[in-house]
Amino acid sequence: MAEYLIYFNQQWVGDHPAEWYEGRVEPSMAVVREMAEAGVLVFAGGLDEDLSLAASADATSGETVVTDGPYIETKEYLGGLTIVDVPDAETARYWAGRIAEGCGWPQEVRPFGQRLDAGPQRG
Repeated sequence: MAEYLIYFNQQWVGDHPAEWYEGRVEPSMAVVREMAEAGVLVFAGGLDEDLSLAASADATSGETVVTDGPYIETKEYLGGLTIVDVPDAETARYWAGRIAEGCGWPQEVRPFGQRLDAGPQRG
């Protein structure tokens, strides 16, 4: 099994009335439940849209600087993510499509490279 990241940038969501967003909650949660029942869900969640809660760390100058807010050069920012543990890219793409259907906005899917943590791995 391999882990894949399925994610969206907040700007991909588009502008919609509040009722539209409310109508996306149940279809989105249904896909999350479906992934959990299939045993492929590692984690899923949306990020808080309040950018005043964000912080950025940059050490490219040789000195680590941590500032409030998103990284200043960023034009798009992450809106939410899902991590799935599936046998292959085709299955990961299937789940990305299901999430896109449930949410109503595009998703991108990418495989993780080598896992860097020392904790237990799934599968």
